[in-house]
Amino acid sequence: QVQLVESGGGLVQPGGSLRLSCAASGFTFSSYDMRWYRQAPEKERELVAAISRAGGSTNYAESVRGRFTISRDNAKKMLYLQMNSLKPEDSAVYYCNTWSGPTNYWGQGTQVTVSS
Repeated sequence: QVQLVESGGGLVQPGGSLRLSCAASGFTFSSYDMRWYRQAPEKERELVAAISRAGGSTNYAESVRGRFTISRDNAKKMLYLQMNSLKPEDSAVYYCNTWSGPTNYWGQGTQVTVSS
């Protein structure tokens, strides 16, 4: 079955960096576009970044463009999110996502807290 496992979250000071990872299994990773979402307390889950199956096309939310970079390693079945110049408003649980037809698949999430 599809399994997505995020890691790499933690506590970081404003202006700092983190690299999130998502290990995928149970499906042909290279055949699927992938996304990172985030959800802060009492807010809706929002799309942060997306990447095409071969990695040649990426898209970002306006709030993170220029600071975050999504990437993937299809040989390792890994998805990444490099987050630089972090701000307190980036604090949230970050989720790895893919989908097949009407079905969305999610990991358990990894907590990112940006605070001094």
